Amino acid sequence: LEEFYQKPVTLMDREAVETECEDMLAMAEKDEVAFLVVGDVYGATTHTDIAVRAKERGIKVRVIHNASIMNACSACGLQLYSFGQTVSICFFTDTWKPDSFIDKVIVNQKAGMHTLALLDI
Repeated sequence: LEEFYQKPVTLMDREAVETECEDMLAMAEKDEVAFLVVGDVYGATTHTDIAVRAKERGIKVRVIHNASIMNACSACGLQLYSFGQTVSICFFTDTWKPDSFIDKVIVNQKAGMHTLALLDI
């Protein structure tokens, strides 16, 4: 992308997006900034939060929607109505091993619902 657009590209993992988004918003107040994500941009609360904060700061937000895993589930014949809460399973680090998704999986299972688990990539 850097070669094609002749612009610098910064790859950010989940932690960087959540902890460094203020830097990105500050840059966007002065120049055009693109935030590219895999899947549906508004499928993650973090991405929605960034868009809301940008708009509150008067930063123009333009979204180009992408295909998402939800579309893929439907295309495979799975009914979205048969799914319980979707969960995110994050990469563990030495100091961060979130397990909040487990309770939601158990609730879905008890209700006879499928669970869509989104994996960090």
